[in-house]
Amino acid sequence: MLSVAIIIGGYLLGDGLLRARQADRSVTVRGLAEKDVTADLATWNLSFSKQGFDINEVQGAVDNDANQIRAFFRSMGFPDQALSTAAVNVNQWYDSNRGVNNVTIRQRIQLRTNDIPRARRAFARQFDLVRRGIALEEGSGMVYSFTKLNDIKPAMVAEATRDARKAAEQFAEDSGTDVGGIKSATQGYFSIGARDGDEMGSGADSPYKKVRVVTTVDFYLD
Repeated sequence: MLSVAIIIGGYLLGDGLLRARQADRSVTVRGLAEKDVTADLATWNLSFSKQGFDINEVQGAVDNDANQIRAFFRSMGFPDQALSTAAVNVNQWYDSNRGVNNVTIRQRIQLRTNDIPRARRAFARQFDLVRRGIALEEGSGMVYSFTKLNDIKPAMVAEATRDARKAAEQFAEDSGTDVGGIKSATQGYFSIGARDGDEMGSGADSPYKKVRVVTTVDFYLD
């Protein structure tokens, strides 16, 4: 009876080790999903400044530029609430050699809108502001953003997982096995970049974006 028990115990132990080895058989693959999207938010920061010797005169000149900018956007069909004063900076210093007080006032007005086509038309006509006597400073560019990432995340993760399974099935076919269930999975981060041109760029200056996600999936092999 003891020998039979030893044989049975040895069989069960061996069978258990076999199942454990089979359970450890897996393949790790990556799946990619990409989707072309169009930005739904445009933000244009317009920075401008005036210099002079009298703070009241300089402030009056800045106010005039601000009014010209607002008039420009009204002419393009934007409501007044689409514009806001983002920042104002006043810098004064006394020139002892000339005996004058130098004043520089810098202001930034921000356009924020979901009307992407209208924003693009306005940006294309930015030289109309120059004709109005407004010198926009460096950095006064348009930024296009896609804010609805959460709406497309589930479908993109599912697509990336399907893409990973295709890679696993190809590996299984080449090695004479079958793909089983998912052992573990890791979702990569979502990236939003330029749809066209420089793939390494952020694409902030274009409304046309490409969303990418890479998932890493570990499949059992049967």
